[in-house]
Amino acid sequence: MTYFSDVLLGVIEGITEFLPISSTGHLLLAEHWLGARSDTYNIVIQAGAILAVTLIYWRRIMDLLLHWRVPANRDYLIKLTIAFLITAILGLIVKKLGFALPSTIQPIAWALVIGGIWMLAAEHFAAKLPDSATITLRVAIAVGLAQVIAGVFPGTSRSAATIFVAMLLGTSNRAAATEFAFLVGIPTMYAASGYELLSQFRHGTTEGDWTSLSIAFVVSTITAFVAVKWLLSYIRSHRFTAFAIYRIIFGCVLLALTAAGIIT
Repeated sequence: MTYFSDVLLGVIEGITEFLPISSTGHLLLAEHWLGARSDTYNIVIQAGAILAVTLIYWRRIMDLLLHWRVPANRDYLIKLTIAFLITAILGLIVKKLGFALPSTIQPIAWALVIGGIWMLAAEHFAAKLPDSATITLRVAIAVGLAQVIAGVFPGTSRSAATIFVAMLLGTSNRAAATEFAFLVGIPTMYAASGYELLSQFRHGTTEGDWTSLSIAFVVSTITAFVAVKWLLSYIRSHRFTAFAIYRIIFGCVLLALTAAGIIT
């Protein structure tokens, strides 16, 4: 892989990680032409995207932590913790069961198409609910479960699964649902990346050119920062419909390419 490939993969990861369009499908397609990536590489570029979202929500995070005695903040932190623990515990169980992510395009392509259709339906039904920014206990539990499901079925998109579950179960305000989904995603993704990286160090399986890793990390961080900032502004006055349509089209293109034998 060249440094240009590192830049390109960093851009793809940064754009797709938190937008509800699935980073997995885009990165697998890029890998088909740019070459396979090591597990260490995957962890590092994802860490860049997580760092970007952490920076965007830094003031919100500090407000929650420093003013946790405020009832509203304490309640919000409890809901975040519940969602995170559900994901962490079930995620470890799934890991111990030996579940392996698919390395082929077709199942991810189907997940993109089905997820896009589900997003259109979810947005339709959520629009009929009264506007609410409240995070209830059932929303927190459902978001935790949705993160696990998104991890088990790549192509589903963690952000899409969590945002729309929250919207359907009562947090119908797009901005509020997105904020909770992203804030839950920060400790979840840090924990998952840290767990995988420590496992690799323990078994001596870390690999990769650190110059390439550094380039991809920086590019991913910058791109994700811009992408998430844009998304948060966009959803104030727009639905997620464009993302759903994009997923369906992209998934169909991937299915056509696999059927033609161009990619596997």
